[in-house]
Amino acid sequence: MVKQRSQEVGLSLVGIIANPASGKDIRRLVAYGSVFDNQEKVRIVRRVLLGLAAAGVERICYMPDYFGIVERALARVEVNITVFPTRFPLKGNQEDSIHAARTMEKQGAACIITLGGDGTNRAVAKGNSSVPILPVSTGTNNVFPSMVEGTIAGLAAGFVAGKLVPVEESTFLSTRLEIVLDGKVVDLALVDAVVYNDAFMASRAIWNMDKVRQIFLNRAKPDSIGLSSIGGLIHPIEAEEPQCLYLELGGNGQPVTAPVAPGIIEKVFIRTEKVMKMGEEVKIGFTPSVLALDGEREVEVRQGQYAAVRLGKDGPVVVDVGRTMSAAMKRKVLAPGYINRRP
Repeated sequence: MVKQRSQEVGLSLVGIIANPASGKDIRRLVAYGSVFDNQEKVRIVRRVLLGLAAAGVERICYMPDYFGIVERALARVEVNITVFPTRFPLKGNQEDSIHAARTMEKQGAACIITLGGDGTNRAVAKGNSSVPILPVSTGTNNVFPSMVEGTIAGLAAGFVAGKLVPVEESTFLSTRLEIVLDGKVVDLALVDAVVYNDAFMASRAIWNMDKVRQIFLNRAKPDSIGLSSIGGLIHPIEAEEPQCLYLELGGNGQPVTAPVAPGIIEKVFIRTEKVMKMGEEVKIGFTPSVLALDGEREVEVRQGQYAAVRLGKDGPVVVDVGRTMSAAMKRKVLAPGYINRRP
């Protein structure tokens, strides 16, 4: 039986932000990415709810949406948890995720589970400065979130929220890429910031590598997809490292062949490679241009405007699901009193 009533002070609270628009952008047309439908998100949330219940979570606050992802998930499970929505005027865009995260932080959430891509988590990070995020990927072009089974995500979030595992053993602090215009930080990215040789926003997603001039990578692994794969093939950057990789592309550079989108493998030419340290700033050398943040065009840089990207330390706290479950195993959270009788 699901209880839906107002907030109760002093009980563990987990937030759920499921983006109904994730997994459906233009890259499904220009590349070979899969469409991640909302019915599958409902099924994931359903398993998340059961995991949270098993971990002893008492309250859940969720972001409502036009599809009703969490409400549909609740209709098919019986969990003894108080569930209530965030309350603010919905806009049907990334502002909803920002406001939901801000509301959950104010209400005392101990963990926020996100279902979405890099852009969804970027929005959540913009609205939340302290609550650990557990990102579940819903798409094929993501780097920040990972493909986590919903049941395990719910258990891990519950262990963190209920303080059943130490924060220092289950989370890490991510850095962030700060976008500086005329001396002021105007936006941020969690995975990559890309300088795109275009004067207009047009379609938000980017896919034409001929127009990419500079890339700043907060995360880069050889097995990742998207623009971060370029850096991952020459200088990997782990999620917890206090540094980022700067690349300038050009026709007379060194060739690297990388999977820049699902099913799209292209050769790019790297003219400059530089590892940026914490607080370091690199100027954007192409104006006018558009900055794509975590895969979507977000900021226009006008002719004559000073623009730069700086590595900042105040990124989100991220739940590492593997480390969290290992910490729970060591403390026998799910096996209290168990005695190892192996010879």
